[in-house]
Amino acid sequence: MRTKQQWKEWAAAALIRAVRTFAESMLAYIGTGALVLKDVSWPAALSAGAFGFILAILLALKGLPELDE
Repeated sequence: MRTKQQWKEWAAAALIRAVRTFAESMLAYIGTGALVLKDVSWPAALSAGAFGFILAILLALKGLPELDE
């Protein structure tokens, strides 16, 4: 059983990973076809980022290498 401190560490590491994945997913989507800022489909870019965020959290449930000893 994990302690409260271990859960806090896991949540912090998972959130950092998920936020980074959100940004990377948005960048990948934006970089595929937008020549100028107004060409970006922001709802689609946010949707891609949100999907990446959710996937990162789900993968973190399996384990985070930075927390493994």
